[in-house]
Amino acid sequence: MRIDGEALLKRLPRALVEGVRGKLTPNRALAPLTWFKVGGPAELMFQPADEDDLAQFLAGLDADIPVTVIGAGSNLLVRDGGVPGVVIRLGRGFNSIALEGAAEDCLIRAGAMALDVQVARFALEHGIEGLTFLRGIPGTIGGALRMNAGAHGGELKDVLVSARAIDRQGRVHEVAVKELGMSYRHSKAPEDWIFTSALLRGRPGEKEEIARHMEEIQAMREEAQPIRSRTGGSTFRNPEGRKAWELIDAAGLRGVRVGGAQVSEKHCNFLINTGNATAAELEALGELMRALVKQTSGVDLHWEIRRIGIAAAQGDANDG
Repeated sequence: MRIDGEALLKRLPRALVEGVRGKLTPNRALAPLTWFKVGGPAELMFQPADEDDLAQFLAGLDADIPVTVIGAGSNLLVRDGGVPGVVIRLGRGFNSIALEGAAEDCLIRAGAMALDVQVARFALEHGIEGLTFLRGIPGTIGGALRMNAGAHGGELKDVLVSARAIDRQGRVHEVAVKELGMSYRHSKAPEDWIFTSALLRGRPGEKEEIARHMEEIQAMREEAQPIRSRTGGSTFRNPEGRKAWELIDAAGLRGVRVGGAQVSEKHCNFLINTGNATAAELEALGELMRALVKQTSGVDLHWEIRRIGIAAAQGDANDG
C-alpha cells in the first residue's frame, strides 16, 4: 500500500473541502513533526481552525476513511510507509491557556495542543501549585488526556476536573474526570474521541517554592534522560511493581543498536535515532528489547510509545 493524498482529497465531497476554514494538505511529511524525526507522510493532513471547524469536518467525512490524531510528536513513532487516511493535527486554535472562574479557584482551561510545560509555567505565573509535574512531561495536554500522562509523582487524573472532546460523528462531549476511567498511562475514553481542551485544578501556592520544584524537575531530567537526542520519551510502561529500565539493563541491552537505532546509554528505557535510523529499525529494536526482557525476567513489556501508520512497501526508497 502506498500513500496517495491527491487521490484521497479528490474522494472528499467538494462542499466538505470548500467548507473547511483550516488547512488540508495531501502527502504531508510527518517526520519533521516528531521527536524521532522518522517516518512517512500523512496521506492527507487536516489542521482545523477551531473546534467548530473540526466538528463540521468530522461530521462530513466518510466513515470508511481512517482518522488519526497527532500532537507534539514527543511519544510517537510514525512507520516508514506513512499514515493512510486523514491525520488531524490541532493548531493555534487549540493551544490557549487561561484562568477560569475566580482567581482563588485555581482553575486553568488548557487547549489540547498546549504544551504540558507551558501549562506548568502558566500555573507558576499565577501562583498555582499542584501542576508542577507537568514540567517533566514532553507533550501536549491532549496527549496527556489520552494516556493519563504522569511524572515526578503526579498524574493528569490528579488535577483534571473535566475534558472536552469531539467524536468521529462531529458531536461535542464534555465529561468529568471520573467518566474517563483513568489509570496508570491509560484512559477509557473512546478511541474516536479527539480531545480539544481540559479543565485543571490546582491550589494556591508560593511562586518561589513552585519555581524551585520546577527547576529540580528539569535538573533531574537533564541528568537522567537523553533529552537532547532524537528520542521519543519512555519506550515502555513500567510493569506493576517494577521499573522498565532496570529490566532492560539487566537484559544487557544498554547501548545496543539496530541500524541507526540505539538503546540510550544514559537511560535504557529510551530509544535514540543516532542520525539515520528508520522507523522500522527503531521498532525492531524495541521488539528485540521486549523479547530479551521476557527471556531474562519473564516480564512482558508494553509499549508506551504510540506507533502509527504502515511499513514501507517492499522496494520503497522512503526510509523516513
